[in-house]
Amino acid sequence: MSQPIPSEFDIVFAGGGATACVVAGRLAAYDPSLRILILEAGQHTLNKPIHVQPYQYPLNQAPTSTTVTFHIGNPSPRLNGRAPIVPSGRCVGGGSCVNFMAYTRAPASDYDDWGVDGWESENLIPLMKKLETYEMQPDRPTHGYDGPIKVSSGGCKLGLADEFIQVGTTYHKRQYADDTNDLETCNTYSPWRKYIDGTTGRRSDAAHHYVYNQAHNPNLQVWDGKRVKRIIFEDKRAVGVEFSSDPVSCPDADQSLSIVTASKLVVISAGAFGSPTILERSGIGAEAILKRCGIEQLVNLPGVGENYQDHNLTFVPYLAADEAVTMDALWRGDNILQESLAEWNSSGKSLIAQNGFDSKIKWRPDDEELKAMDPAFQSRWKEFFQDRPDKAVAILYVFAGYAQPLSRPLSSILPPRSYMTACHCTLYPVSIGSVHVNVTEDGKERMDFTTGFLDDPSDIIPLNFGYKKTRELLRRMPSYRGEVAAGHPDFPEGSAAACREASGPVDLNAPDIVYTAEDDEAIDRFHRDIVQTTWHSLGTCAMKPEADQGVVDARLNVYGVSNLKVTDLSISPLNVGTNTYSTALLIGERAAMIIAEELGITCI
Repeated sequence: MSQPIPSEFDIVFAGGGATACVVAGRLAAYDPSLRILILEAGQHTLNKPIHVQPYQYPLNQAPTSTTVTFHIGNPSPRLNGRAPIVPSGRCVGGGSCVNFMAYTRAPASDYDDWGVDGWESENLIPLMKKLETYEMQPDRPTHGYDGPIKVSSGGCKLGLADEFIQVGTTYHKRQYADDTNDLETCNTYSPWRKYIDGTTGRRSDAAHHYVYNQAHNPNLQVWDGKRVKRIIFEDKRAVGVEFSSDPVSCPDADQSLSIVTASKLVVISAGAFGSPTILERSGIGAEAILKRCGIEQLVNLPGVGENYQDHNLTFVPYLAADEAVTMDALWRGDNILQESLAEWNSSGKSLIAQNGFDSKIKWRPDDEELKAMDPAFQSRWKEFFQDRPDKAVAILYVFAGYAQPLSRPLSSILPPRSYMTACHCTLYPVSIGSVHVNVTEDGKERMDFTTGFLDDPSDIIPLNFGYKKTRELLRRMPSYRGEVAAGHPDFPEGSAAACREASGPVDLNAPDIVYTAEDDEAIDRFHRDIVQTTWHSLGTCAMKPEADQGVVDARLNVYGVSNLKVTDLSISPLNVGTNTYSTALLIGERAAMIIAEELGITCI
């Protein structure tokens, strides 16, 4: 006889992304008798090649993908009228199962800047160590060596990374260090480590390492293909969750609504898009937003869905020497794919266990570079960066292969050969957006999403300079063979910056390209046409005082109600200078600690 499906749990998670997996997995390990349910709209990721084989990560961004949700932002005049697309993870494990596996950590001061009791860096560093197994240099004081998440250099080394570092430490006159993720080192070239298990060659994600490894515990349940509509309250106490089968994951399933109850706690963990919209559908938010959707207000909390933040990224393609090792042949399915898979299956090595980027610099401009940047950046520099030497303006890096941007993709027209891509990602843009529910004229729900990208005039300046700087770096690399003109600014005819194929690099001491005012306008236009998300959405349920448009307090409780917490990147009150998976894991570890304390459970 089949067991009846339970409808009551101790803790119910609305959303099953990276942070939810950390919190649920830790609590289940601390007290296996806790009845815990994770409801996730996307599908299971257990042992699926698209999630566990690192090289497959771009497939999650394909237009037909169901492992991410493509959120379409409102058109913006700052983006030349473009409606930006921002994907977010949509599967068990969320972003941790679809991201680029880039291991970076924010400077410790970023967390101190939050100004939230209990979230100071001195309290968080032990948790940063607890969550990782750092497979690189031993005995580093801020790294951990026996945590669930593995960090390594991947399955093989890419020569382009060494070329980038060589040019960076000579032409760009910066230092080199093995580790720039010690929570303070900045403006230094280094290898780029990855969330890949150095032994197995598999992606190191939160689903496999916090939840699926506890399959022996029947009290920890994950229901995939379930879309949470709203939180159920008795008075103002959260007592359960209303959900339906997700129409994308389960297109043939009955869409009727069901309810599960939570005797101890409801946790919203649906990310920067899902968490604020679940709150709004539950009657928690700004009066005007709820009124236009016909939702009865339970709590007036105008900060819900505000404070949306991300990092700004551009991918700019170049031609690479035929002999350069890149990801291109693998992604085309050339003969090397079968050989690489065989090697990966036997040893965990080969390009299968690669993401294509092996070196980077968390870059800050020196005096000379600062003078060359548009003066409109000066006030931002003085106010935010100048006296904070651990905060980088951008990450500059080279990608071994053609990295396809979300706008203006070229892969269908590029001839089969080796490519490399210059990437620059700004870490502390000023612009802020918002995420809210809305309804269409025919009564269907839609998202009202404003990215805010480039709204502040200072935000485009490091991107414009980053294009010029990375171009100088790449054209000095031995594997450089010119630019892919269609992926660069449309420079006027006769410009010294015109893009073309080349037979080899320029001399290390060659003069930099001189750009005219018209060239600068072309670069500015180009960035407004192609700048995109870095897949680092956060901030929309900010952990701040309620009077300051906060949504949750220091213990992650939603203001104005009881028994309801939010635990994901949406709680981050300020941006963080890192690829945000490290912060999502950290929030999860801290949240598990907070909840365990409140339930009287001892943390192992």
